[in-house]
Amino acid sequence: MRNANTILILGSMLVVLAATFASVMWPLYTMNDTPSDTWRPLTGLEAQGRLLYLRNGCTYCHSQYIRPQDWDIGSQRIAQRGDYYGESPHQLGSERTGPDLSQEGGEHTDDWQVAHFVNPRSTRPRSLMPRFAFEGEQNIQALIAYVQSLGGKRADDRVKVQRYWREKMIAAYKKGPDANVEWLHSQVPATWRAMPTESAMTKASIARGEKVYQDYCIGCHGPVGDGNGPAAPYLTPRPLNFTLLKRHLVEGKYIGGILYYQIMNGITGSAMPYFKKDLESAKIWDVGNFIEYSFINHRDDIYRKEGIPASFEGRDAGGYNPALGLKGAEK
Repeated sequence: MRNANTILILGSMLVVLAATFASVMWPLYTMNDTPSDTWRPLTGLEAQGRLLYLRNGCTYCHSQYIRPQDWDIGSQRIAQRGDYYGESPHQLGSERTGPDLSQEGGEHTDDWQVAHFVNPRSTRPRSLMPRFAFEGEQNIQALIAYVQSLGGKRADDRVKVQRYWREKMIAAYKKGPDANVEWLHSQVPATWRAMPTESAMTKASIARGEKVYQDYCIGCHGPVGDGNGPAAPYLTPRPLNFTLLKRHLVEGKYIGGILYYQIMNGITGSAMPYFKKDLESAKIWDVGNFIEYSFINHRDDIYRKEGIPASFEGRDAGGYNPALGLKGAEK
């Protein structure tokens, strides 16, 4: 019996030692390699932000490591050990309560990051992240500098693109709301400007779109779509006021393809992020329907009638039917 207990204790210790070697010692050994092609040293402000990131335990919820099986979440690059050259401790992380941040640099504008750190729910209404307003403006700027560095040289390229287009966004915004909308529409490819909505504006579609709007859009664009959400005071240019778009219909219609393109790809240079990773196609069409119906007050039948409709649209797929009500929706 005594020998069995000894074997059990020794076996347990060996398992713990093996796990410690595999999860701690071996990664530590491999981190001290050569820099990858995207690595660069942190600036002083970025290094300060990294210390704040460590102090606040951000790695408990955010990883900085893209695995080969992560392509399905829209990953841009598989992590390499040289990406973490010189880091001690490295911030790979194992939890993904929040999104992975290994390529976060340049994914959002600086002002979006300010609003997000001050109150994460102003930019991501479903976020579990705590507020960081207690850190004060200087520390928040350091945190933003660090987050915008994640991704190394690739992140630097994305940040440059954001700042280049931000200057153009601000110039268009200063010309007034109508000129701003016209300029924004002109940046949408012609194919999309002429594309009608691919989802019938039924009661079900509008209800689904309202849920998407509440989960992703309300923090910036506000509950009535006027661009005065809780994040708006931190953003330049301000979020788009949807209620003005009635004046910018295309041939009397606000073509759904414009909304779809802007929601899918975001508007680089503004705080409007892309949602192609978060929302599948049907949800983008639905939230576009909700915006058109609720804020633009646009209810014309612009649904594409050619081709075979999606099965879930059923009898509603034919568009507006006076006998059935709004866009063929069941009474």
